[in-house]
Amino acid sequence: MSVEGKNCWSCGTAVNDLEYGRGDVCRSCRRDTRVCKNCIFYDVSFNNSCKENQADRVVEKEKSNFCDYFLPGKSASSGAKSPDALKAAADALFKKKGDK
Repeated sequence: MSVEGKNCWSCGTAVNDLEYGRGDVCRSCRRDTRVCKNCIFYDVSFNNSCKENQADRVVEKEKSNFCDYFLPGKSASSGAKSPDALKAAADALFKKKGDK
């Protein structure tokens, strides 16, 4: 399965389809690529942070694993906002009336 825009979960470097083997690491940061955080099923709002309800529990989401349901996809870091951007959004949301 090919998904456009796949990036390393840690540093955001582009990762191609052939770089998701059990022993593969990111060219840039040397972190494992076949990890929960690089999977399309990874979602912290689900039980065990996985949308695939039949997958075995994986404790270390940043370490290479043998999950049979692993499918590379867009990582959270590829669209993550900076802490400053998140704070600005929160400030705007909770701004008091009359404040500018």
